[in-house]
Amino acid sequence: MATLDHDARTSRLRAWMLEGLSDMGKGRQVPQAAEPVPEPVHKGQRWWRVMCLTGVDYFSTLGYQPGIAALAAGLLSPIATIVLVIVTLAGALPVYRRVAEESPRGEGSIAMLERLLTFWKGKLFVLTLLGFAATDFLITITLSAADASTHLVENPHLTSVLHDKQMVITLILVALLGAVFLKGFLEAIGVAVVLVGIYLVLNAVVVVVGFWHVMTEPHVVTDWTTGLTAEHGNVFAMIGVSLLVFPKLALGLSGFETGVAVMPHVEGDPEDTEEKPAGRIRGTKKLLTTAAVIMSVYLIATSFITTLLIPEKEFESGGQANGRALAYLAHEYLGGAFGTVYDVSTIAILWFAGASAMAGLLNLMPRYLPRYGMAPHWARAVRPMVIVFTLVAFLVTWIFDADVDAQGGAYATGVLVLMSSAAIAVTIAARRAGQRNWTIGFAIVSAVLLYVTVVNVIERPDGVKIGACFIAGIILVSLLSRLARAFELRVTSVTLDDMSERFIRDIASRRIRFIANEPDKRDKTEYREKIEQIRADNDLPAQEDFVFVEVTVLDPSEFEAGLNVRGEVLHGRYRVLTLESSSIPNALAALLLHVRDTTGCTPHIYFEWTEGNPFANFLRFFLFGQGEVAPVTREVLREAEPNRSRRPRIHVG
Repeated sequence: MATLDHDARTSRLRAWMLEGLSDMGKGRQVPQAAEPVPEPVHKGQRWWRVMCLTGVDYFSTLGYQPGIAALAAGLLSPIATIVLVIVTLAGALPVYRRVAEESPRGEGSIAMLERLLTFWKGKLFVLTLLGFAATDFLITITLSAADASTHLVENPHLTSVLHDKQMVITLILVALLGAVFLKGFLEAIGVAVVLVGIYLVLNAVVVVVGFWHVMTEPHVVTDWTTGLTAEHGNVFAMIGVSLLVFPKLALGLSGFETGVAVMPHVEGDPEDTEEKPAGRIRGTKKLLTTAAVIMSVYLIATSFITTLLIPEKEFESGGQANGRALAYLAHEYLGGAFGTVYDVSTIAILWFAGASAMAGLLNLMPRYLPRYGMAPHWARAVRPMVIVFTLVAFLVTWIFDADVDAQGGAYATGVLVLMSSAAIAVTIAARRAGQRNWTIGFAIVSAVLLYVTVVNVIERPDGVKIGACFIAGIILVSLLSRLARAFELRVTSVTLDDMSERFIRDIASRRIRFIANEPDKRDKTEYREKIEQIRADNDLPAQEDFVFVEVTVLDPSEFEAGLNVRGEVLHGRYRVLTLESSSIPNALAALLLHVRDTTGCTPHIYFEWTEGNPFANFLRFFLFGQGEVAPVTREVLREAEPNRSRRPRIHVG
């Protein structure tokens, strides 16, 4: 009884972990072709609710962006921030509105660039971009949690108690974030709406009070303008210096990539389809535009009041405004009670800023890696991936000792590489669409973002090093996973045309015998000699009937795909089934299982031994879908059908 209870609990746990996974295990049979049934489109959430999920990342940068701007630009901080806002509204926003149009399923610019390259170079390029995406999203989780713990530790009421507990607090915050996603995605959106609403209201209060003090203390404006003139002389010099320091403010551009990554969760119109989700695209554009406008207003306002009201020395390391400029103003001008409430809100939104990054990871990685065969089947399920990403976040936090500054370079690099790739992707899309003005505009944005990326990499090369580690890790794990899944049956469906069905019905009345043939000239002599050789090698009588099977490899880097079978009669007598697939053994195994299931008879297939080194032949199979076809076909069949008596027969001569 105890064993039964344990098995039941294990089964329930497994079902809970894999909830929502469409293909929980290896298929033992090939799915049969059927009339396509339109899938119901996910209803989703109102765009403003999803905006709050991406906004916990984007808006939470108010917790540290004014301080970063003040350190980088000094008295020029407001002007440098205006440059940042111009790039945001005139550059990043149009780019990602176009990305939403071109990639409405949330794959983002990665999917757009994937279409430009084929075969393995395309896969490796995508894996490289996924490495930078993982850098961006995972560092968002760890950096935001670390910054939240910094705000907690530096609160005047808690400093003496928590001053050496930042690592533990950061790990607890990361674990709590993972727990929210294990509970469910809708819960994450609900939490985000509350946190963003409260945080924006509190910041509005701080901004209004800050401007009130600026207006009632006119000397601060005079001191600021006098200092600017003394340092930089004229407006053109100020703009020039602002452009030079702009790359250091690039963290203020974060949030756009996650905005399109969570796009599938935006509610569409009732008439939306997955092919044409016009309502979802329109909602996502509203999301991106509203978030950018709100953030732009806050960035300009907060950089102005913090620069004018906070002494310069307080922004430096060890100063009370370091990394928490608005919190400093909240305590200074609104009292300890309001300041503590503001601290709590900032800590909460910084902690939950990782939610948009987690949502982006959960949408992005399962779209590519399992399809490439570079992740196990369970990688399509949400909860196992939440656990994996949470554990990786633990590791990153431990490596960087929960230090915000140490992770800043990697964060900026990930953000800027993805934004640059998005700008390049939409430039190419506009050029292909013949939109000359848009092409020029997007090309200018691409040049600006590439400049910012290069400058950031030169100043903080640790970001590229960390990104390279993520890329190397993803590529290594992906290739090992693909190697482990090399012998899986990877055909998702089998569809036969009328002629091929007629061939199979006819031969099923006798014994089903196929000959695997590598097409060459496809002349009469080729087929006649092949039949004679097979009969001689296998000692078969002359009256035995055969159907030839020929497979053409299209893209060997693809892992899963449907199989279309076409029948034709060559030279008036030879029946040939032609198949197109990414792998010859998988196509043959899928056809044999399909024929067995539809006819109820056991098919036989005949091969020649392949010449050459077995290891070299395996590499040809792994990389190019060819190689040692007969034994690999048999291994694929053995994996797919454990019952030996029901397994199609393989003959090699």
